[in-house]
Amino acid sequence: MGYYDDHSPNRSNRRGGKSAFFTGLIGGIIGALLVVMIYPSVVGREVSNKQNENVEAIPNEGNAPSKNVSLNVKTDVTEAIERAGKSVVGITNIQASSFWSNSENQEAGVGSGVIYKQANDVVYIVTNHHVVEGATQLEVTLSNGTKVSAELRGSDVWTDLAVVEVKSNEIEADMISEFGDSDSLKIGEPVMAIGNPLGLQFSGSVTQGIISGVNRTVPVDINNDGIPDWQAEVIQTDAAINPGNSGGALVNIGGQIVGINSMKIAQEAVEGIGFSIPINYVIPVIEDLEKFGEVRRPAMGVTLRNVSEIAAYHQQQTLKLPKDIHDGVMIESVVPNSPAGRAGLKELDVIVEMDGNKIEDILQLRKYLYNEKNVGDSLTIKFYRNGEISEATLKLAEENRM
Repeated sequence: MGYYDDHSPNRSNRRGGKSAFFTGLIGGIIGALLVVMIYPSVVGREVSNKQNENVEAIPNEGNAPSKNVSLNVKTDVTEAIERAGKSVVGITNIQASSFWSNSENQEAGVGSGVIYKQANDVVYIVTNHHVVEGATQLEVTLSNGTKVSAELRGSDVWTDLAVVEVKSNEIEADMISEFGDSDSLKIGEPVMAIGNPLGLQFSGSVTQGIISGVNRTVPVDINNDGIPDWQAEVIQTDAAINPGNSGGALVNIGGQIVGINSMKIAQEAVEGIGFSIPINYVIPVIEDLEKFGEVRRPAMGVTLRNVSEIAAYHQQQTLKLPKDIHDGVMIESVVPNSPAGRAGLKELDVIVEMDGNKIEDILQLRKYLYNEKNVGDSLTIKFYRNGEISEATLKLAEENRM
Protein backbone atom coordinates (compact mmCIF):
# COMPACT_ATOMS: atom_id res chain seq x y z
CA MET A 1 0.00 0.00 0.00
CA GLY A 2 3.10 2.18 0.31
CA TYR A 3 2.77 3.09 3.98
CA TYR A 4 5.49 3.12 6.69
CA ASP A 5 5.33 0.16 9.26
CA ASP A 6 7.15 0.56 12.60
CA HIS A 7 6.62 -3.12 13.32
CA SER A 8 8.56 -4.31 10.27
CA PRO A 9 11.31 -6.98 10.77
CA ASN A 10 14.11 -4.33 10.05
CA ARG A 11 13.20 -2.02 12.93
CA SER A 12 16.13 -3.16 15.16
CA ASN A 13 18.62 -2.54 12.31
CA ARG A 14 17.37 1.00 11.91
CA ARG A 15 17.96 1.67 15.58
CA GLY A 16 21.55 0.47 15.27
CA GLY A 17 22.14 2.71 12.24
CA LYS A 18 20.85 5.75 14.06
CA SER A 19 23.11 5.10 17.04
CA ALA A 20 26.16 4.84 14.80
CA PHE A 21 25.21 8.10 12.97
CA PHE A 22 24.89 10.15 16.16
CA THR A 23 28.12 8.70 17.54
CA GLY A 24 30.01 9.75 14.40
CA LEU A 25 28.43 13.22 14.42
CA ILE A 26 29.43 13.88 18.05
CA GLY A 27 32.94 12.70 17.32
CA GLY A 28 33.24 15.05 14.36
CA ILE A 29 32.11 18.04 16.41
CA ILE A 30 34.59 17.29 19.20
CA GLY A 31 37.40 16.93 16.63
CA ALA A 32 36.58 20.26 15.05
CA LEU A 33 36.57 22.02 18.41
CA LEU A 34 39.99 20.58 19.23
CA VAL A 35 41.40 21.86 15.92
CA VAL A 36 40.03 25.35 16.58
CA MET A 37 41.48 25.39 20.09
CA ILE A 38 44.90 24.21 18.92
CA TYR A 39 45.13 26.29 15.66
CA PRO A 40 42.88 29.34 16.17
CA SER A 41 44.95 31.75 14.02
CA VAL A 42 45.11 29.41 11.03
CA VAL A 43 41.40 28.78 11.08
CA GLY A 44 40.75 32.50 11.53
CA ARG A 45 42.81 33.32 8.46
CA GLU A 46 41.05 30.66 6.42
CA VAL A 47 37.65 31.93 7.51
CA SER A 48 38.73 35.48 6.76
CA ASN A 49 39.98 34.45 3.34
CA LYS A 50 36.73 32.65 2.63
CA GLN A 51 34.80 35.76 3.63
CA ASN A 52 36.95 37.94 1.39
CA GLU A 53 36.50 35.51 -1.47
CA ASN A 54 32.77 35.73 -1.01
CA VAL A 55 32.87 39.54 -0.99
CA GLU A 56 34.93 39.72 -4.18
CA ALA A 57 32.65 37.24 -5.85
CA ILE A 58 29.51 39.37 -5.41
CA PRO A 59 30.13 42.45 -7.59
CA ASN A 60 27.07 41.64 -9.67
CA GLU A 61 24.12 39.31 -9.77
CA GLY A 62 25.97 36.74 -11.84
CA ASN A 63 28.80 36.47 -9.27
CA ALA A 64 31.29 37.16 -12.09
CA PRO A 65 34.75 38.37 -10.99
CA SER A 66 35.31 42.14 -11.03
CA LYS A 67 37.14 43.66 -14.03
CA ASN A 68 38.63 47.04 -14.98
CA VAL A 69 36.40 48.74 -17.55
CA SER A 70 37.80 50.99 -20.31
CA LEU A 71 35.31 53.61 -21.53
CA ASN A 72 35.33 55.17 -24.98
CA VAL A 73 34.97 58.90 -24.22
CA LYS A 74 35.55 60.14 -27.76
CA THR A 75 33.06 62.89 -28.55
CA ASP A 76 32.60 65.69 -31.07
CA VAL A 77 34.40 67.97 -28.60
CA THR A 78 37.45 65.75 -28.21
CA GLU A 79 37.63 65.27 -31.99
CA ALA A 80 37.44 69.04 -32.53
CA ILE A 81 40.29 69.61 -30.06
CA GLU A 82 42.38 66.88 -31.71
CA ARG A 83 41.85 68.62 -35.05
CA ALA A 84 42.64 72.17 -33.91
CA GLY A 85 44.80 71.81 -30.80
CA LYS A 86 48.17 71.37 -32.51
CA SER A 87 47.78 74.67 -34.38
CA VAL A 88 47.76 76.72 -31.17
CA VAL A 89 51.19 77.92 -30.02
CA GLY A 90 52.70 80.00 -27.26
CA ILE A 91 54.28 83.35 -28.11
CA THR A 92 56.85 84.81 -25.74
CA ASN A 93 57.45 88.56 -25.91
CA ILE A 94 61.10 89.30 -25.09
CA GLN A 95 62.12 92.92 -24.59
CA ALA A 96 65.37 94.75 -24.04
CA SER A 97 66.00 95.08 -20.33
CA SER A 98 66.26 98.37 -18.50
CA PHE A 99 69.55 100.00 -17.57
CA TRP A 100 69.31 98.65 -14.03
CA SER A 101 68.65 95.03 -15.01
CA ASN A 102 71.39 92.39 -14.82
CA SER A 103 70.16 90.50 -17.89
CA GLU A 104 70.41 91.71 -21.47
CA ASN A 105 66.85 90.72 -22.42
CA GLN A 106 63.91 89.60 -20.35
CA GLU A 107 60.51 88.01 -20.87
CA ALA A 108 57.79 90.64 -20.91
CA GLY A 109 54.83 88.30 -21.30
CA VAL A 110 53.43 85.17 -22.90
CA GLY A 111 50.39 84.95 -25.15
CA SER A 112 48.98 82.56 -27.72
CA GLY A 113 48.85 82.32 -31.48
CA VAL A 114 47.36 80.15 -34.24
CA ILE A 115 49.28 78.63 -37.17
CA TYR A 116 47.15 79.24 -40.25
CA LYS A 117 49.29 79.11 -43.38
CA GLN A 118 52.47 77.73 -44.90
CA ALA A 119 54.00 79.28 -48.02
CA ASN A 120 57.28 77.85 -49.29
CA ASP A 121 59.55 77.73 -46.23
CA VAL A 122 57.62 80.26 -44.14
CA VAL A 123 54.80 79.51 -41.69
CA TYR A 124 52.42 82.29 -40.64
CA ILE A 125 50.89 82.65 -37.17
CA VAL A 126 48.08 85.05 -36.25
CA THR A 127 48.01 86.58 -32.77
CA ASN A 128 47.04 89.82 -31.03
CA HIS A 129 48.85 93.13 -31.46
CA HIS A 130 49.09 93.52 -27.69
CA VAL A 131 50.82 90.11 -27.40
CA VAL A 132 53.78 91.23 -29.54
CA GLU A 133 53.76 94.97 -28.78
CA GLY A 134 57.18 96.33 -27.81
CA ALA A 135 59.02 93.05 -28.45
CA THR A 136 62.67 93.07 -29.47
CA GLN A 137 62.59 89.28 -29.88
CA LEU A 138 59.82 86.73 -30.28
CA GLU A 139 59.89 83.04 -29.43
CA VAL A 140 57.22 80.54 -30.47
CA THR A 141 56.57 77.38 -28.46
CA LEU A 142 54.90 74.69 -30.56
CA SER A 143 52.30 72.28 -29.21
CA ASN A 144 54.97 69.56 -28.94
CA GLY A 145 57.14 71.79 -26.74
CA THR A 146 59.66 72.76 -29.44
CA LYS A 147 60.81 76.39 -29.20
CA VAL A 148 61.67 78.34 -32.36
CA SER A 149 62.66 81.95 -32.95
CA ALA A 150 60.12 84.09 -34.79
CA GLU A 151 59.89 87.41 -36.60
CA LEU A 152 57.11 89.97 -36.58
CA ARG A 153 55.63 90.26 -40.08
CA GLY A 154 53.20 93.05 -39.27
CA SER A 155 50.89 94.39 -36.58
CA ASP A 156 47.78 96.55 -36.41
CA VAL A 157 46.71 98.41 -33.28
CA TRP A 158 43.18 99.17 -34.49
CA THR A 159 42.12 95.55 -34.89
CA ASP A 160 44.53 94.20 -32.24
CA LEU A 161 45.89 91.69 -34.74
CA ALA A 162 49.43 90.72 -35.72
CA VAL A 163 51.17 88.17 -37.94
CA VAL A 164 54.31 86.34 -36.81
CA GLU A 165 56.41 84.13 -39.10
CA VAL A 166 58.70 81.16 -38.44
CA LYS A 167 60.71 78.80 -40.62
CA SER A 168 58.76 75.69 -41.58
CA ASN A 169 61.32 72.97 -40.87
CA GLU A 170 59.82 72.42 -37.39
CA ILE A 171 56.18 72.57 -38.51
CA GLU A 172 54.17 69.45 -39.32
CA ALA A 173 51.21 69.39 -41.69
CA ASP A 174 48.65 68.72 -38.93
CA MET A 175 49.76 71.88 -37.11
CA ILE A 176 48.11 74.15 -39.70
CA SER A 177 44.58 75.15 -38.76
CA GLU A 178 41.44 75.37 -40.86
CA PHE A 179 39.34 78.55 -40.78
CA GLY A 180 35.57 78.33 -40.43
CA ASP A 181 32.81 80.86 -41.22
CA SER A 182 32.18 83.23 -38.33
CA ASP A 183 29.20 84.77 -40.14
CA SER A 184 27.29 81.50 -39.76
CA LEU A 185 27.70 81.25 -35.97
CA LYS A 186 24.51 80.77 -33.97
CA ILE A 187 23.83 81.92 -30.41
CA GLY A 188 24.04 78.85 -28.17
CA GLU A 189 26.41 77.03 -30.50
CA PRO A 190 29.14 75.16 -28.56
CA VAL A 191 32.70 76.49 -28.88
CA MET A 192 36.05 75.85 -27.22
CA ALA A 193 38.86 78.27 -26.39
CA ILE A 194 42.42 76.95 -26.70
CA GLY A 195 45.44 78.86 -25.42
CA ASN A 196 48.03 79.33 -22.70
CA PRO A 197 46.32 80.89 -19.68
CA LEU A 198 48.82 82.37 -17.21
CA GLY A 199 51.73 81.31 -19.42
CA LEU A 200 53.33 78.18 -20.83
CA GLN A 201 52.85 76.25 -17.59
CA PHE A 202 49.26 75.61 -18.69
CA SER A 203 49.93 75.51 -22.43
CA GLY A 204 47.25 74.04 -24.65
CA SER A 205 44.50 74.52 -22.07
CA VAL A 206 40.95 74.01 -23.32
CA THR A 207 37.81 75.64 -21.97
CA GLN A 208 34.32 75.01 -23.29
CA GLY A 209 31.31 77.26 -23.60
CA ILE A 210 28.81 78.60 -26.09
CA ILE A 211 28.39 81.55 -28.42
CA SER A 212 26.76 84.11 -26.11
CA GLY A 213 26.38 86.84 -28.71
CA VAL A 214 27.40 87.85 -32.22
CA ASN A 215 28.03 91.25 -33.82
CA ARG A 216 28.96 92.80 -30.48
CA THR A 217 30.81 96.12 -30.41
CA VAL A 218 33.18 96.97 -27.57
CA PRO A 219 34.71 100.45 -27.20
CA VAL A 220 38.52 100.46 -27.22
CA ASP A 221 40.72 103.22 -25.86
CA ILE A 222 43.88 102.85 -27.92
CA ASN A 223 45.88 105.85 -26.67
CA ASN A 224 44.77 105.47 -23.02
CA ASP A 225 43.30 108.94 -22.78
CA GLY A 226 40.01 107.72 -21.36
CA ILE A 227 38.11 108.32 -24.61
CA PRO A 228 37.17 105.41 -26.89
CA ASP A 229 39.06 105.57 -30.19
CA TRP A 230 37.58 102.52 -31.86
CA GLN A 231 34.81 99.96 -31.57
CA ALA A 232 35.97 96.38 -31.83
CA GLU A 233 33.54 94.04 -33.56
CA VAL A 234 33.64 90.80 -31.61
CA ILE A 235 32.01 87.47 -30.77
CA GLN A 236 30.89 87.09 -27.17
CA THR A 237 31.46 83.73 -25.45
CA ASP A 238 31.28 82.31 -21.94
CA ALA A 239 34.24 79.97 -22.56
CA ALA A 240 36.83 81.03 -19.98
CA ILE A 241 39.42 83.42 -21.45
CA ASN A 242 42.27 84.39 -19.12
CA PRO A 243 45.55 86.32 -19.44
CA GLY A 244 47.72 84.31 -21.80
CA ASN A 245 44.75 83.14 -23.88
CA SER A 246 45.07 86.30 -26.00
CA GLY A 247 45.77 85.38 -29.62
CA GLY A 248 44.54 81.82 -29.15
CA ALA A 249 41.78 80.00 -30.99
CA LEU A 250 38.02 79.95 -30.63
CA VAL A 251 37.04 76.62 -32.18
CA ASN A 252 33.68 75.34 -33.39
CA ILE A 253 32.45 71.77 -32.99
CA GLY A 254 33.95 70.91 -36.38
CA GLY A 255 37.46 71.83 -35.22
CA GLN A 256 37.57 75.00 -37.34
CA ILE A 257 38.91 78.34 -36.10
CA VAL A 258 36.02 80.82 -35.93
CA GLY A 259 37.68 83.54 -33.84
CA ILE A 260 40.92 84.85 -32.36
CA ASN A 261 40.53 85.34 -28.62
CA SER A 262 41.29 88.89 -27.60
CA MET A 263 39.85 90.14 -24.33
CA LYS A 264 37.42 89.71 -21.46
CA ILE A 265 35.52 92.00 -19.14
CA ALA A 266 37.43 91.75 -15.87
CA GLN A 267 35.17 93.21 -13.22
CA GLU A 268 34.30 91.79 -9.84
CA ALA A 269 30.59 91.59 -10.63
CA VAL A 270 31.10 90.10 -14.12
CA GLU A 271 31.64 86.45 -14.92
CA GLY A 272 31.80 84.54 -18.19
CA ILE A 273 32.01 87.41 -20.68
CA GLY A 274 34.90 86.95 -23.09
CA PHE A 275 35.44 88.27 -26.60
CA SER A 276 36.95 86.89 -29.77
CA ILE A 277 37.65 88.62 -33.09
CA PRO A 278 35.51 86.95 -35.82
CA ILE A 279 37.69 85.05 -38.27
CA ASN A 280 35.92 86.57 -41.29
CA TYR A 281 37.02 89.97 -39.96
CA VAL A 282 40.53 88.65 -39.28
CA ILE A 283 41.24 87.29 -42.77
CA PRO A 284 41.52 90.58 -44.78
CA VAL A 285 43.59 92.14 -42.00
CA ILE A 286 46.18 89.36 -41.86
CA GLU A 287 46.32 89.26 -45.66
CA ASP A 288 47.38 92.92 -45.63
CA LEU A 289 49.86 92.26 -42.80
CA GLU A 290 51.41 89.40 -44.80
CA LYS A 291 51.80 91.48 -47.96
CA PHE A 292 52.58 94.95 -46.66
CA GLY A 293 53.46 94.58 -42.97
CA GLU A 294 50.58 96.92 -42.19
CA VAL A 295 46.90 97.35 -42.93
CA ARG A 296 46.36 99.65 -45.88
CA ARG A 297 43.58 102.00 -44.86
CA PRO A 298 42.11 104.99 -46.65
CA ALA A 299 42.62 108.43 -45.16
CA MET A 300 41.33 111.96 -45.71
CA GLY A 301 44.32 113.77 -44.20
CA VAL A 302 42.64 115.54 -41.27
CA THR A 303 42.65 115.62 -37.47
CA LEU A 304 39.21 115.53 -35.88
CA ARG A 305 37.20 116.34 -32.78
CA ASN A 306 33.67 115.40 -31.73
CA VAL A 307 31.19 118.31 -31.81
CA SER A 308 29.59 116.87 -28.65
CA GLU A 309 32.83 117.63 -26.78
CA ILE A 310 32.72 121.32 -27.78
CA ALA A 311 30.99 123.82 -25.49
CA ALA A 312 27.55 125.02 -26.61
CA TYR A 313 28.86 128.59 -26.83
CA HIS A 314 31.51 127.64 -29.43
CA GLN A 315 29.05 125.43 -31.31
CA GLN A 316 26.93 128.53 -31.86
CA GLN A 317 29.42 131.39 -31.95
CA THR A 318 32.56 129.79 -33.43
CA LEU A 319 31.23 127.01 -35.62
CA LYS A 320 27.92 128.83 -36.26
CA LEU A 321 26.00 125.55 -36.33
CA PRO A 322 22.20 125.60 -36.62
CA LYS A 323 20.56 125.27 -33.21
CA ASP A 324 19.28 121.77 -33.96
CA ILE A 325 22.76 120.40 -34.82
CA HIS A 326 24.60 119.03 -31.79
CA ASP A 327 26.48 116.09 -33.34
CA GLY A 328 29.07 115.67 -36.05
CA VAL A 329 32.84 115.78 -36.41
CA MET A 330 34.80 119.03 -36.53
CA ILE A 331 38.00 119.26 -38.57
CA GLU A 332 40.79 120.58 -36.32
CA SER A 333 43.47 120.68 -39.01
CA VAL A 334 44.05 119.66 -42.61
CA VAL A 335 47.28 118.06 -43.87
CA PRO A 336 48.63 120.06 -46.86
CA ASN A 337 48.13 118.38 -50.24
CA SER A 338 45.99 115.65 -48.64
CA PRO A 339 42.69 114.37 -50.12
CA ALA A 340 40.77 116.73 -47.81
CA GLY A 341 43.02 119.66 -48.69
CA ARG A 342 42.67 119.06 -52.42
CA ALA A 343 38.88 118.83 -52.04
CA GLY A 344 38.77 122.25 -50.36
CA LEU A 345 37.95 121.18 -46.79
CA LYS A 346 39.13 123.59 -44.09
CA GLU A 347 39.67 123.89 -40.35
CA LEU A 348 36.38 124.23 -38.37
CA ASP A 349 34.30 122.50 -41.05
CA VAL A 350 31.82 120.11 -39.40
CA ILE A 351 31.24 116.77 -41.17
CA VAL A 352 27.70 115.40 -40.76
CA GLU A 353 27.37 112.90 -43.66
CA MET A 354 29.57 110.52 -45.69
CA ASP A 355 28.08 109.03 -48.87
CA GLY A 356 24.62 109.77 -47.49
CA ASN A 357 25.33 108.07 -44.13
CA LYS A 358 24.81 110.22 -41.03
CA ILE A 359 28.00 110.82 -39.05
CA GLU A 360 27.56 111.71 -35.38
CA ASP A 361 31.06 111.14 -33.99
CA ILE A 362 34.62 110.07 -34.79
CA LEU A 363 33.85 106.40 -34.12
CA GLN A 364 31.16 106.36 -36.80
CA LEU A 365 33.44 108.21 -39.22
CA ARG A 366 36.33 105.74 -38.70
CA LYS A 367 34.06 102.73 -38.89
CA TYR A 368 32.62 103.82 -42.22
CA LEU A 369 35.97 104.88 -43.63
CA TYR A 370 37.90 101.77 -42.55
CA ASN A 371 35.21 99.15 -43.11
CA GLU A 372 33.41 100.44 -46.20
CA LYS A 373 36.03 102.31 -48.24
CA ASN A 374 39.34 101.44 -49.87
CA VAL A 375 42.38 103.40 -50.92
CA GLY A 376 41.59 105.22 -54.17
CA ASP A 377 37.80 105.30 -53.62
CA SER A 378 35.82 108.50 -53.97
CA LEU A 379 34.04 109.83 -50.89
CA THR A 380 31.27 112.42 -50.83
CA ILE A 381 31.07 114.51 -47.68
CA LYS A 382 28.39 116.90 -46.42
CA PHE A 383 29.60 119.48 -43.93
CA TYR A 384 28.66 122.77 -42.28
CA ARG A 385 30.79 125.88 -42.81
CA ASN A 386 29.71 129.16 -41.24
CA GLY A 387 26.24 127.77 -40.72
CA GLU A 388 25.75 126.68 -44.33
CA ILE A 389 25.60 123.09 -45.55
CA SER A 390 28.13 122.25 -48.27
CA GLU A 391 29.30 119.18 -50.17
CA ALA A 392 32.73 117.98 -51.35
CA THR A 393 34.05 114.87 -53.07
CA LEU A 394 37.54 113.62 -52.41
CA LYS A 395 39.69 110.68 -53.52
CA LEU A 396 41.00 108.70 -50.56
CA ALA A 397 44.73 108.14 -50.20
CA GLU A 398 46.64 105.53 -48.20
CA GLU A 399 46.86 106.49 -44.56
CA ASN A 400 50.63 106.20 -44.22
CA ARG A 401 51.62 107.61 -47.62
CA MET A 402 50.28 111.16 -47.73
